[in-house]
Amino acid sequence: MMPVEDFEALARVCPETVTLELINGKLEVKPVPDGDHDEIIMWVAMQCVQQQPELRLYRERGLRIGGDRNGRARPDGTLARVGRFAGDGPWSSPDRILMTVDVAPSDDAPEKVCGYAAAGIPLRLLIDRRSGTFAVRSRPDSARYRHQRLYDVGEAVALPHPVSITLDTEELKNYTR
Repeated sequence: MMPVEDFEALARVCPETVTLELINGKLEVKPVPDGDHDEIIMWVAMQCVQQQPELRLYRERGLRIGGDRNGRARPDGTLARVGRFAGDGPWSSPDRILMTVDVAPSDDAPEKVCGYAAAGIPLRLLIDRRSGTFAVRSRPDSARYRHQRLYDVGEAVALPHPVSITLDTEELKNYTR
């Protein structure tokens, strides 16, 4: 188990080509995203802003997660209202965050998802490029999300309250393989 203080010191000096996370006391290294990954995140950001102009999808924002907030994660996208992170340091509290978004080639890391749920983040969106699916998780409790709905790329993806938008995902067929 790595102490949070040691992790934060390491993360400060880590080169920009590497993204580190502390999930359930374990050091995790995220791969550098490719072009399709970036296009998907920008597409989600544009969809959110077009439908809810007061929202922004912040890229790789450092979050304190878990029930004790001793975890550190950098989701591909963090959805919040404009100005939410003003004045924050590299690691923000999960309060007033509406949704996390990750683009992954396969299933979500269970420890990371549990950390988001324990932190009380209302929604979790995973875009699985390999299977061409969207997983929308909602209703967090202290250990997990109590509801999950799966969609295929090309379907309309309904993001429930507090986001309350629908993603028309037809365009993403170009970026999932």
